[in-house]
Amino acid sequence: MSICKKINKCPFFHDKMPNMPALAERFKQKYCQDHPQSCAHFMVAQKLGGDNVPANLFPNHTERAHQILGE
Repeated sequence: MSICKKINKCPFFHDKMPNMPALAERFKQKYCQDHPQSCAHFMVAQKLGGDNVPANLFPNHTERAHQILGE
């Protein structure tokens, strides 16, 4: 387990999904606390910087993250 180093500034972690609390908690556990390297937000922020992460990019949008990164 490794906590994401970007967790303090991540808008997703800080209640991006208030209308879906159960799903949000599962995402937080999987992407923010257990496997941050598989998070779409983390992937884009790591390579392009946090300001370049689209606001509507969810942690599970890895295919979209790869498109953004040109991979």
